[in-house]
Amino acid sequence: MQDRPLRIGQNSYTNVLPVFYHVDRSRFSGKIDFINQVPAKLNAALANGTIDVGAISSFGYAEHFENYCILPDLSVSAQKKVRSLYLFSKRPLEELNGAKIRMTNTSATTVNLVKIIFRKFLEFQVSYESHAPNLEEMMQEADGAVLIGDDAIVAYRNNKTYYSYDLAELWYRFTGLSMTFAVWAVRKEAIEQNGSLMREVHAAFLESKQRSLANLDPLVSDVVGKIGGEPAFWFEYFRGLCYDFSKKEQEGLAYYFACATELGLLPGPVPIRIWEDTVQHNTLR
Repeated sequence: MQDRPLRIGQNSYTNVLPVFYHVDRSRFSGKIDFINQVPAKLNAALANGTIDVGAISSFGYAEHFENYCILPDLSVSAQKKVRSLYLFSKRPLEELNGAKIRMTNTSATTVNLVKIIFRKFLEFQVSYESHAPNLEEMMQEADGAVLIGDDAIVAYRNNKTYYSYDLAELWYRFTGLSMTFAVWAVRKEAIEQNGSLMREVHAAFLESKQRSLANLDPLVSDVVGKIGGEPAFWFEYFRGLCYDFSKKEQEGLAYYFACATELGLLPGPVPIRIWEDTVQHNTLR
């Protein structure tokens, strides 16, 4: 029996939109509060319990996996290009040993992915500094900058000065694996206290995902009105992302966690704990 609305965090970036777009919020009036924030703030909110469910950074899940599980069949992943996570640089990638890179302060998964690429795969020594997501300001006293989400999309669209590298494409180049940037994580006590409502919410997310991808026209029209750009880009963008969480996505994420652990970015191994729900019972695996 819930004594307050279930608090669901929605990543404010466009990449999660298909999973939320067709959710009938009036159906959950009084039962759910939807809270829009950038990934870094959602990570913190889920960790401190001010939200119960969130489309959070995969790295944010790894930092607190003891308290969470992952909703099945939902993620933001990419095989090769993701088109919204970029490293911009003044020099080619191969010449960035010793570089100073400014990282967006809105991300966790991506900034650690960059560290993995430079340290493990390129064996470069690079220094990092957190900065608000403004490309020109970031590049004033740095050799490179990392942006994610809508900030990265707009910067890439307008960029005529810098080298640009799609970070999912770099990950694939070095590993041959899919990269999962966000998962739908839920605090364990939210399932224990609101199991029936969580089943409804999860079903609504899956339905929205399916409806959105079956007909992208209304979603793309809304995004073009909000952010600009050509419809053709947005169709390609959403079709290029994967919103499932199959064994392929789990394999890539498990290797990312292993790399982060190897480099000391995480304190130890991270299991991928997925909520298994049946009519009879709920379990975690």
